[in-house]
Amino acid sequence: MNPRVSFVVPCYRLAHLLKECVDSILAQTFGDLEVLIMDDCSPDDTPQIAKSFTDPRVRHIRNDPNLGHLRNYNKGIFLARGQFIWLISADDRLRRPYIVERYVDFMDRHPAAGFAFCPGMGLEDGNETSLLRYSYHGDKDQLFPGPQFFIKLLKSNSVLAASGMVRRDVYEKLGMFPLNMPFGGDWYLWLLFALHYDVAYLAEPMVHYRQHAQSMTNVLNEEDPRICTKDDLRVLWQIKRRAEEAQRMELASLVDDFIVDRATLFLASVRNNGPRPWYTFEDFEGSVIENAPSEEERRRIRSRVYSRVADEIFWLRNYSLSNELYQRSLKLQFFQPKVWLQWLLLQAGRPGIRLREAQLALRRWVADSKSH
Repeated sequence: MNPRVSFVVPCYRLAHLLKECVDSILAQTFGDLEVLIMDDCSPDDTPQIAKSFTDPRVRHIRNDPNLGHLRNYNKGIFLARGQFIWLISADDRLRRPYIVERYVDFMDRHPAAGFAFCPGMGLEDGNETSLLRYSYHGDKDQLFPGPQFFIKLLKSNSVLAASGMVRRDVYEKLGMFPLNMPFGGDWYLWLLFALHYDVAYLAEPMVHYRQHAQSMTNVLNEEDPRICTKDDLRVLWQIKRRAEEAQRMELASLVDDFIVDRATLFLASVRNNGPRPWYTFEDFEGSVIENAPSEEERRRIRSRVYSRVADEIFWLRNYSLSNELYQRSLKLQFFQPKVWLQWLLLQAGRPGIRLREAQLALRRWVADSKSH
């Protein structure tokens, strides 16, 4: 018979940490599981460490040649035989021996849940550090309705990848890791799963997430910081398309706002009065062309982003670039009374700039008054 839970453990240059990870799985009180060590042609001692496990539930799969992390993940998911699939990197580990038992019990009681997760604790130099606050969603176990959790996830990826256990049929229905998202693939999948299923949350932190220089995030940032930036927007564009396919138009419209917010954040982060080299206006234009199928959508998104970035640049007193961006926005979409007003105030020179600064000060005073 097939095991109920399959652990997929990708390993590349992490042989020195592999034993801790696998031992934490084999120590579980829930025994109906398997462990697939996905050795991506690792040049270290991974084969020797993998062969040291005598438990028949452990399988060592060595790729030759190296597949890269996403293809390795997908191969492991494809080979897994369990009803539930848990992907955990060799540098992370389970923190409690009863975690799988609790997960399976919760998922059995909530068949509408597509995946389960829990908060994590940091691990540095072998020592537990503190709760990873981004992964914390309250102190009670709960079942989140899919759309509600989808909206939470749009703000940021708050699911610790090492803590996620997914139903096999969810992968079979919706797909595995997209190969064009080397950094944001897990965020994309959590969003996609929440679009179609409820989400199970167990409040106790039961996973250790190791913080070190060889983590995937650090490796990708060192290779090219723009990978992570571009992936963020690619995730949002692609999840918008999937929301449209699912006829969840209200969620697709909400994703639009997050695309504009995220692009504005990247483009308005300035050094020396210009965009940072890891995200440029050319990058943004390429993203829109790549992901927006219609000219109307392209014009609308570009216009909104340019006017928002112009606002941010204005407050940094880069009036020349702000003027240029307001004009770009208005050429793309003419009927924008607010943008016209902002541009005209800028054309008025110092008096217009002072008037706008006074308006901002008034809004802040009203907001402060309401808060008190």
